[in-house]
Amino acid sequence: MSNREIAPYEANEVGTRGILLFVLGVFLLAVISFGLMWVFQHKVLEERALEEDKKNANPLALSAEDSLPAEPRLQSAPGFGVESKDGTRINLQLREPQAEYRELRKQWEKSWKEGEKDTKTKTVISLPIEEAKERVLKGNLIETRAEK
Repeated sequence: MSNREIAPYEANEVGTRGILLFVLGVFLLAVISFGLMWVFQHKVLEERALEEDKKNANPLALSAEDSLPAEPRLQSAPGFGVESKDGTRINLQLREPQAEYRELRKQWEKSWKEGEKDTKTKTVISLPIEEAKERVLKGNLIETRAEK
């Protein structure tokens, strides 16, 4: 044998300092890259996109002030509207397509909440549900099982 003795195991010579510096370097590289990409996206790319949108705008698109088409404005159904229960006419000529439904819905909800009277005879045609329940219970109009 030689002057050196053989060690029964190999010594661990991994430097933890080197590993920690490597991990710290990778972390700093990721943080700096993230910051630069965020600035690039929010400053440069968004400004370019806005400029491109302005440059490539559709010349036929309506602007905010051009809500109506140019003159002459022709109507396919002139006089379009809804007649309310009291006889007044609600003009819906230049309104959105859902305007008729919304107006009728208001009238129905008013009828459900307040009830309705006939315009000629002034008799009650319909009652609100709560009032109708009270009248039925006060007048004993419903037979109960106990009464049979």
